[in-house]
Amino acid sequence: MEARSVDEIPRGKEWQYEPKWDGFRCLLSRDGSRVDLRSKSGEDLARYFPEVVAAALKLKADRFTLDGELVVPHGKGFSFDALLQRIHPAASRVKKLSEETPALYLAFDLLATARDEQLAKKLLSERRPVLEAFAKANLKGGIFRLSPSTTSYATAKKWLAQSGGGSDGVIAKRIDLPYQAGNRDGMQKIKKFRSADCVVGGFRYATNKIAGRKVVGSLLLGLYDTKGLLHHVGFTSAIKAGEKPELTDRLEALIGEPGFTGNAPGGPSRWSTERSAKWCPLKPKLVIEVCYDHFSGERFRHGTSILRWRPDKAPRQCSFDQLKQKAAHPMKLLK
Repeated sequence: MEARSVDEIPRGKEWQYEPKWDGFRCLLSRDGSRVDLRSKSGEDLARYFPEVVAAALKLKADRFTLDGELVVPHGKGFSFDALLQRIHPAASRVKKLSEETPALYLAFDLLATARDEQLAKKLLSERRPVLEAFAKANLKGGIFRLSPSTTSYATAKKWLAQSGGGSDGVIAKRIDLPYQAGNRDGMQKIKKFRSADCVVGGFRYATNKIAGRKVVGSLLLGLYDTKGLLHHVGFTSAIKAGEKPELTDRLEALIGEPGFTGNAPGGPSRWSTERSAKWCPLKPKLVIEVCYDHFSGERFRHGTSILRWRPDKAPRQCSFDQLKQKAAHPMKLLK
């Protein structure tokens, strides 16, 4: 179940609101002695969060599937940087971090139980009370926590205004729909800024070198259409100088055709220059979340700023669909 980015909190009796947590989305399933943690891209997260697996095995319920968010506490909030450090190839490093900075699992939906394996087919208005009863019986402090929800628009506005430190907005969900796996029809996300997850389909070198070597100047961003074609939609050049050499090494290792399979950068334009037409295509492996101010004509109107890298998301999940919003009717504004 994915969210569509919108500008304002929707109103109506059909909506339930929740804080939007700044972590890794995770489906957690237990079947007896087996615990499975899956990211949005379908990757196995269990090896990176052994403390969560161990805590799940201690719960009274031994068959269930939860939808929730993995976060790492830091002070009074959560740290996404600390969360990223957990995605490490060395088991010894993961074990050390799991003991020093244990993660929390914030549960916001229940999709299956031993009594009802088809719970996901029921309406959210029916699933939420079951989740709350499950939490009361099983999730009593420790690593597992129940994420709050409300049907109050005023409370949702307060959450949005107070977002920060690990909560970056509000999630609105349709209570009159079953779990909407694989689409964005039942869930919307509202942030203080607008963001999008994009594939890095290529890059351009900077004009100036650092320590005598060429380094990256800008990243070329792409989104997939319904046909599976990756289209160039904009760029970001907000890369810190100190990070450019290491990032350049990472990018150069992924250089490969075709980069963009749909609309590509460097095409004929009265603004094109010889430098702007030169770019290096990349294999579609990297996903980055960027902040933008306006999107039109299937492009970001201006340059974007980098929010974070998203190793937890699959490139194919970066589609135009995440940016779709209900069309406005300008004529209705004219008097």
